[in-house]
Amino acid sequence: MLYIFDWDGTLSDSTDTIVAAMQRAAEDIGWQRPEDDTVRNIIGLGLPEALRVMYPDESVQSLDAIRDRYRHHYLQMDQAKPAELYPRVQESLDKLRADGHILAVATGKSRKGLDRIFAAMGLDGYFHASRCADETASKPDPLMLHQLLAELSVPAAEAVMVGDTEYDMEMGRRAGMARIAVSYGAHKPERLYPYEPELCMSCFSEILSWRR
Repeated sequence: MLYIFDWDGTLSDSTDTIVAAMQRAAEDIGWQRPEDDTVRNIIGLGLPEALRVMYPDESVQSLDAIRDRYRHHYLQMDQAKPAELYPRVQESLDKLRADGHILAVATGKSRKGLDRIFAAMGLDGYFHASRCADETASKPDPLMLHQLLAELSVPAAEAVMVGDTEYDMEMGRRAGMARIAVSYGAHKPERLYPYEPELCMSCFSEILSWRR
């Protein structure tokens, strides 16, 4: 089975850092500080798409400015206190790998950002493949899932998308694959249930008991 994981809010406990970095970025350029839930709503999208959702009427130049300030603050905060994996994630991933499953990541992060985190966490080469929003279409477009399926030569019927947002769930459904949700990430479970996940986990290790 191919397990495709979202990163922020699913494997990595990084949602609070994303929220704080976006709020500081808005303040830097003189905009109103967005509410926590406003930022959580766009977690999972590629950064350009996320900013366009949050600020639909702003110019390209203004969005470029807040994007640059967001990247500055996120990197500064993540270097000062790197986001950790959620409890039981590493041991559960190790067990899935040991059982012969294929593991991949599909994230709204940039390739540069994901590679930096993999290197810092000693995860270079750990996942069999990964796809980032700046090298394909942003979620919920299923293109990144189709690309991962093709790269790994796995049919959709033998893959599952694991994520914490409705963008992950919609992407998985549009790609024709099973979905597993987590209840502890950016979006509340009631936003995920309409996408009919086969499991909604409150602890990541519950994934070990799931069977298709």
